[in-house]
Amino acid sequence: GVSFPTPKKGWAAGHDGAIVHTADGGKTWALQNFEPDLEVPILDILFVDEYVGYAVGAYGLFRGTRDGGVSWEDVDAPEGRDEELHFNALVRLNNGDVLLVGETGMMGISGDLGQTWERLESPYESSLFGAQPLGAAGAVVFGLRGNAFATDDVRGGEWRKIQTGTVASLFGGTTLPDGGVAMVGLNGTILRTGPDASRVSRTAAPAGKPLAAVIATAEGLLVVGEAGASIVNRP
Repeated sequence: GVSFPTPKKGWAAGHDGAIVHTADGGKTWALQNFEPDLEVPILDILFVDEYVGYAVGAYGLFRGTRDGGVSWEDVDAPEGRDEELHFNALVRLNNGDVLLVGETGMMGISGDLGQTWERLESPYESSLFGAQPLGAAGAVVFGLRGNAFATDDVRGGEWRKIQTGTVASLFGGTTLPDGGVAMVGLNGTILRTGPDASRVSRTAAPAGKPLAAVIATAEGLLVVGEAGASIVNRP
């Protein structure tokens, strides 16, 4: 996972509890946290500002910092932590809430920037690998076998299934300039939705290799995966 709350300050995390930090926009990096004895990976990291951040991972790993990563402590998360579920992704919604998704369809939400959490009823019973904000208070969540769902109100609205037209698992996503969502996954799958997430268009990455993440740029979608990085869907 990678998180940049400001253009200059960013954090990245991965295996062995490793968390690295940059204060110069990624030109140089310093190791802030390293816990190989954990024997579990950090799967995502999110900083809500340059001081407060959270790192989540396998088997209920959930850590938080309030001093810019100098120190990290365990966080009381939704019930999934007691179940040792894999926490796969964190995203901040457009209304400021923080949404957590993970194994067995686990979803949790925080309205106070991660200090307290509540469990949400999930539209899906298997793994969710990612989420993206949708509209003022909604989200798109996605995961195994091309399953994706959307709602206009994460806390109280109904979830609707997105007809993705694929059984390829979806691993990464990004918000598009028009308010829609792009999702990427196995076999080079690239999906784009409109602002209401009701229609889906599909593009395949040239190499056809699994994709892990995507961001929207002025040049098109920057996708990364087994074949490296490339720009697709150029304007």
